[in-house]
Amino acid sequence: MKLVHIADTHLGLAAFSRLDPDSGMNLREKQIYDNFLAAIDVIIREKPDVLVHAGDLFDTVKPKTRAYTTVLDALTRLRDAGIPLVIVTGNHSMVKTRYTTSPLAVLDYHPAEIHAAYSFKYERVEIGDTVFHLIPNMLRVEDYRTAYDAVELAPGRNNVLVTHGLATAIKDRRLATVAEHELDSTILSDGFDYIALGHYHNQSQITTNAWYSGSTEYLTYGEIRDEKGGLVVDPARHTVEHLDLPRTPMYDCGTIACAGRHTSEITDEIIRRVEAKRPEKFSLAQVTLDGMSREHGKGIDMRALAGIREHLLDLKIRVKSEAENTPVPLQQDVRAIDYLAEFGAFLDKQNLSPKQKVFVAATGREALSAAMEQHREDGE
Repeated sequence: MKLVHIADTHLGLAAFSRLDPDSGMNLREKQIYDNFLAAIDVIIREKPDVLVHAGDLFDTVKPKTRAYTTVLDALTRLRDAGIPLVIVTGNHSMVKTRYTTSPLAVLDYHPAEIHAAYSFKYERVEIGDTVFHLIPNMLRVEDYRTAYDAVELAPGRNNVLVTHGLATAIKDRRLATVAEHELDSTILSDGFDYIALGHYHNQSQITTNAWYSGSTEYLTYGEIRDEKGGLVVDPARHTVEHLDLPRTPMYDCGTIACAGRHTSEITDEIIRRVEAKRPEKFSLAQVTLDGMSREHGKGIDMRALAGIREHLLDLKIRVKSEAENTPVPLQQDVRAIDYLAEFGAFLDKQNLSPKQKVFVAATGREALSAAMEQHREDGE
């Protein structure tokens, strides 16, 4: 059995203000659609027996029409190549009640061979010499244990677990998104020949047999050093290899020391740093300014950066102040802000009794999570 493992494609995500001149669509959104279909073509050339998608196919629970048609196009290509799709729902496309139709339910109407788990329960799928044990994103964290307890490993066959969540081994790397559940370490059992994980966007090995494939695209600047792509897996031989997939490049142009330098010098250095990367048209780039102070007045000359900004989809300029080591975005990057962590830090500074703090923390986090989810669903 040869399988390709991908996850976190987030179809429908839109960012930045540039529009595609031909379609009028948000250009970042279009890039993600186009790269996804190009990635499907790369996967087909690998000739796997199965394509496994470990969740967050869509960016929201109410996908856009173009997101759906892109997936249907991909399914047609997979059907023509004779490659089945095994997929679980992730937290971004997870409905909030058992009585709401999942966006993955639409896939059942396509003639391709599709095995989609989205009904808040464990599902078992047999393909060739391999049994796939599917646990979709759950409403409650304890539901993972209930689903896992229903697993029966098939002796003499390959056993592959596919699920979506945050492994306890990397719980310090929370994405602070709604329904981000921790996966009990006992669920990541060595009884499986391979565990295909989704949710964490950096391609990573968690245990000897458990891997995050990572997202296929850079979704925030916080992922600039992450490994992106897919994984080619042979569960019988226990081999895992990186598979490079098409994506929009993101360039790290490093840190510029600003102390004692005129703003015009800093501006020129930004331009030199970006041009040295020879960035592709409509790619993404980031530069960090260290030591900006009041002496720099209004800061760098944005008009002088117009040329490189026109070539790029986006140029993010982070600023480290003299008083702080933590860089902050010069332009607000809403998707990269950890609001729950910010709220927790704020709460720690308040003069509250232990009982008050417990109540405010629980109520506040619930309200923030609901607001974040509503913004994610409506703001796109």
